[in-house]
Amino acid sequence: MEHETFVAHKSVLVNEVLEYLDPKKGGIYLDVTFGAGGHTREILQANPDCKVIALDWDKKSIEEHGVPLQEEFPGRLTILWGNFSNLYRILKKAKIKKLDGILADFGTSQMQITEGPGFSVHRDTSLDMRMSPSHQKVTAAQILNEASREELREIFWKYGQEKFTKQIVDGIILERKKKKFKTTMQLTRLIERIVPRNKKQKIHPATRVFQALRICVNKELENIVSFLSAAMNALKKDGRLVCISFHSLEDRLVKQFFVDKSLAGIVEILTPKVIVASKEEIDRNRSSRSAKLRAVKFLGK
Repeated sequence: MEHETFVAHKSVLVNEVLEYLDPKKGGIYLDVTFGAGGHTREILQANPDCKVIALDWDKKSIEEHGVPLQEEFPGRLTILWGNFSNLYRILKKAKIKKLDGILADFGTSQMQITEGPGFSVHRDTSLDMRMSPSHQKVTAAQILNEASREELREIFWKYGQEKFTKQIVDGIILERKKKKFKTTMQLTRLIERIVPRNKKQKIHPATRVFQALRICVNKELENIVSFLSAAMNALKKDGRLVCISFHSLEDRLVKQFFVDKSLAGIVEILTPKVIVASKEEIDRNRSSRSAKLRAVKFLGK
């Protein structure tokens, strides 16, 4: 589940990323989810002779974190704007050929959840939830106001595993007849009235619905499928692909893709068992507790 109370973003599974990505002298590595630049920095520091291409679809992240990092590592960091689902076109446009390794961290940064409009159940903002308005046109409010009962049920159950999906959707249908959904608090308060509070439950009762809407708005699972296929075509022989997931649906996609490519003799699975954060890391950084890392080596076709 997503985390609502953090502002600073800490990169997860850093040691494990470096172990499986294995940055080499003269290697060129791609971080398709640059964010605050934590993993990119670690890769650049791990081998002083490697270069990193960093990709992100959040222009704010690139401006705030990318430019200072370029100054810190002159000539070694290239930053590109775009969604990793369009990886093939982005690399072709930038005239970048084969890579020694690719890293993807599919987690939504705490900064986006805390600062972006519509992501947090604790802040009253517009129900937007688009991580990149340039790439996504439909907002969470539009989905809530226009989707059918069946569509809403599918979204909340498929992407959020929300146990009270039926009751929440019935409440949304009634509410929107009286007043269109515009703000996060409008949705949050409705769910608080519908879902019984469990003292043992650590997350807010609206968290799963917010997560489901965010995944739907940003086409997160479809983007991962597109990315995985493109990544295979972008790697050199023996190049590494490392993926970090935070949601069971994401992890399932990655696991199945890797298994299929392994059976076809295209990759070697480097992580027969999924890699998770150590107890020490979870104590330091709670956002790592649901992180799952899988990695493969590209054998060629």
